[in-house]
Amino acid sequence: MSSESPKQALFAQFAAVAKAVAHPHRLELLEQLAQGERSVEVLADRTRVSVANASQHLQHLRRAGLVAARRDGKFVFHRLADDDAVLGLLTSLRRIAELQSAEVERVVRSYFNDRDSLEAVSRPELMDRLKAGIVTVLDVRPEDEFALGHLPGAINLPLSELERRLADLDPGREIVAYCRGPYCVLSYEAVAMLRARGFKVRRLEDGLPEWRAAGLPVEGSTSA
Repeated sequence: MSSESPKQALFAQFAAVAKAVAHPHRLELLEQLAQGERSVEVLADRTRVSVANASQHLQHLRRAGLVAARRDGKFVFHRLADDDAVLGLLTSLRRIAELQSAEVERVVRSYFNDRDSLEAVSRPELMDRLKAGIVTVLDVRPEDEFALGHLPGAINLPLSELERRLADLDPGREIVAYCRGPYCVLSYEAVAMLRARGFKVRRLEDGLPEWRAAGLPVEGSTSA
């Protein structure tokens, strides 16, 4: 008979969840899945790993109950098992690292602040501007992510296309750019590029997953 106490048994399971996310590729996979349901092939492409490697990481996340999967013909699609719970876990990890890690502070200062040192736009502030019709909301994620869900009235100009499609933007209108989350480099790069070309642009404080988790309206499909 096991001498393990109920508390020890619980802590062992908590540790298993922590172990499941203890890899940068798995955290990046969770960030991708926070945008919506994706196939293994798409996830592998977006996280720049092989399909076999992505599948292996996803197995660890499934065993920990963080990710769920379904098969559709030859393809396997994954999604977050509980959007709010997993997003809360990622947010907590980020906040602890921001407070305690000197390396996180260095990266934020040397890369992110260099591209956008202005205070980001909060969700309530953006909602007010959307209702007043005084802002252009710019989604700089790839088209397939935009199709899975986006902010109300947002226009999709993926970062890779932004420079050649500047004519699609009104230079006299304020722009708020967003992408996958608080440290998604796409929105930082977009803000830096647009400011250099004279646009009045700021960045949303986080991304689509946090907007959705706050119960704010989202347009578009919620599945792949």
